[in-house]
Amino acid sequence: MFPLTEENKHVARLLLNTGTCPRCIFRFCGVDFHAPYKLPYKELLNELQKFLETEKDELILEVMNPPPKKIRLQELEDSIDNLSQNGEGRISVSQVGSTASKNSNLNVCNVCLGILQEFCEKDFIKKVCQKVEASGFEFTSLVFSVSFPPQLSVREHAAWLLVKQEMGKQSLSLGRDDIVQLKEAYKWITHPLFSEELGVPIDGKSLFEVSVVFAHPETVEDCHFLAAICPDCFKPAKNKQSVFTRMAVMKALNKIKEEDFLKQFPCPPNSPKAVCAVLEIECAHGAVFVAGRYNKYSRNLPQTPWIIDGERKLESSVEELISDHLLAVFKAESFNFSSSGREDVDVRTLGNGRPFAIELVNPHRVHFTSQEIKELQQKINNSSNKIQVRDLQLVTREAIGHMKEGEEEKTKTYSALIWTNKAIQKKDIEFLNDIKDLKIDQKTPLRVLHRRPLAVRARVIHSMETQYVDEHHFRLHLKTQAGTYIKEFVHGDFGRTKPNIGSLMNVTADILELDVESVDVDWPPALDD
Repeated sequence: MFPLTEENKHVARLLLNTGTCPRCIFRFCGVDFHAPYKLPYKELLNELQKFLETEKDELILEVMNPPPKKIRLQELEDSIDNLSQNGEGRISVSQVGSTASKNSNLNVCNVCLGILQEFCEKDFIKKVCQKVEASGFEFTSLVFSVSFPPQLSVREHAAWLLVKQEMGKQSLSLGRDDIVQLKEAYKWITHPLFSEELGVPIDGKSLFEVSVVFAHPETVEDCHFLAAICPDCFKPAKNKQSVFTRMAVMKALNKIKEEDFLKQFPCPPNSPKAVCAVLEIECAHGAVFVAGRYNKYSRNLPQTPWIIDGERKLESSVEELISDHLLAVFKAESFNFSSSGREDVDVRTLGNGRPFAIELVNPHRVHFTSQEIKELQQKINNSSNKIQVRDLQLVTREAIGHMKEGEEEKTKTYSALIWTNKAIQKKDIEFLNDIKDLKIDQKTPLRVLHRRPLAVRARVIHSMETQYVDEHHFRLHLKTQAGTYIKEFVHGDFGRTKPNIGSLMNVTADILELDVESVDVDWPPALDD
């Protein structure tokens, strides 16, 4: 059943004869069900022509100012010229309608610039799908997004004013919201075609996105008059190549007075010579996240690459020893590493390890069985004796928040080998075992002042347990609030941490070795080996 009614005929004929395609005519007539848009273009055009030819009465239209002298339908131009010579400001649509309609399939739509013409056809969809299949991405659903030239909004505004004026003569109204959005109509047509061609559903929540960017160089200056009338709407942005973004253009169109618009832009819009060009077809996959816990057994390995003034100090890092394997297997472009705190280059991380998460950016492979993840973990562990990984698993972005919560809120357990300048006996250190929940103030350590803001942080030493070694050495086991600087708690950092082991024992103390024994964050979930 043809979707237009008798009351749509005046508007449909007006739009068709001024160079508008059938699908845009449907949009302006408020056709909001999908089926008519999906019909092949030629079939739509024939149906529309049949529908309009049933009207025998002559329709008289007022020509809006400025006259549409640039309309590409030659017969309409001739008619306007003849009328202009006679001093008449009216067009007889019946004189040109049938001939113009027959030639409409040769014309590029003056509103959508061909978007709802050849870019809805199966040939174009197949070209896009070929690009998708050649991209090498693994996906089970997709999001399809399109970016249209901003001047389409200007042309739609002009066509809306034309139709609104014509409907006003019949005491009818047409609001901007009554027009079906171009993107909506385009998705109604193309989504089923993409889904059929690729064999996967279109899903707005999918992490795999196929985006098509259209441009139309021929009409790029359509927007420029708006900048002179509404300069406040067009402000340069660092990440935008042009001030004429769709949002800026829409803002200006909402602001501009109708009479000012009509003075500056032809209504109806001129018909272009060519359809839009496809600037790019891009495929991208949202990031996936891998988490686990790592042990670090080396006292000469930084957590992240150690680079000072552009010069690399050590050849590897915990981050790289893990991430290099993940990058290769997930076929990702890049990664971001994060963890629940960090240890210094000379500190080992023992016990059940430190929680970490890695964001893999634009991965081409994303589906793994639990067995494949186990094998990947084993591959990482076999590649180096400096680190070991456990509980490797895929996680969500939201779940990483559990790890970050633990950075400040949870407790950590350490083992430190301490030297004293004075000779000590076992009884000299036993009092430390009785100290519970010792509150200390730590001014930002000198060694991290280049990357951390200057502040005094209150921290808690929950408990200490001593183990005598010899008259100048003892081992101290500590349970502390997360975020405590252990080295500074031992030596005092020139009085920047108070109290400290040196001040408590009335000696000069220094730390020779430090191990992280446990990071009490219950994330990620432990897995069975």
